[in-house]
Amino acid sequence: MNVINSSFAPPPHLLPNRLSPTRNILSPSMSSRKRKADDEGSGGDDDRMSASPSGSPAILDRPLAKHSTKRMRTNVSGRPLPLQRLLETLSADDMRNVLQAICDQHPDIGNKVLSTAPRPNIQSTLEVLAKYESSFQAAFPFGGRASSDYAYNRVRQHLIELLEALKDFTPHFLPPNESQPATSLAFLDGATEFIHRLPDWDTYQHNRHREEAYEEMAKAWAAVFREASKKAGGIQLQYGGWDQKIAKHNEVSGGRMQEAINELRTSLGWMGNEVQQPAAGQHGNMSVRDQLFNGSYGMGASARVGAW
Repeated sequence: MNVINSSFAPPPHLLPNRLSPTRNILSPSMSSRKRKADDEGSGGDDDRMSASPSGSPAILDRPLAKHSTKRMRTNVSGRPLPLQRLLETLSADDMRNVLQAICDQHPDIGNKVLSTAPRPNIQSTLEVLAKYESSFQAAFPFGGRASSDYAYNRVRQHLIELLEALKDFTPHFLPPNESQPATSLAFLDGATEFIHRLPDWDTYQHNRHREEAYEEMAKAWAAVFREASKKAGGIQLQYGGWDQKIAKHNEVSGGRMQEAINELRTSLGWMGNEVQQPAAGQHGNMSVRDQLFNGSYGMGASARVGAW
């Protein structure tokens, strides 16, 4: 039987002059148009890469790259300054006023400041007193006598502030708060100079501020001499020329530091040195220490009143 059953037809790929299924689907006209387009677009790889249509979906759907830098914050509404920025704008006086107000409202914070703040030294303390003195001197009116009642009324408040500061700072440098006699004496030496520079007012009652300051300062010198004599036999009193310095202060003040002179004489008495009593008229040839030993210091000396 020569008829071949269709069910046993050979597979398509074994048939001669086979066409691919895709080409069979396309019509002859469509195939020719496709080949023509391929020929016209064969200008090279660069031409094909740059010939992308402007409306290509691949370009439109491509996500934008994120910026690597962080955008700065914008002040869109007003707000108070941060504490750090506020403190940067405050002057030293403003800072002190703020801290003082906080300590007044909260005593526990004030105690904390007292226990943690560094101790003031001699230089910084004398600089503060110098500022008070500058304010006092700047308050004097132009012209006229600086010792007049008018001048006193103009500077009275500044005078009180200077002396109050001196009264508050002095105990800080006295024993037992200050254990080094040399530090105490160095401060008292500089602090006494502020009192020397105060005016001698025309009205006697106005001088009471200076008289009280001298009295307190003489007691302070005496307290330091007394405490220094208990340490190492008072050896620190033999150096630094403190006998000559206190003698000079007593002379400038018009004898108002005599209490300190007497205490120094007592403190030096431990040495037991016997100084030969000088003949009449020989006091001027003796040293201050020798005069302190034999009790002849100040005999026949004329009193001076203030530096003004």
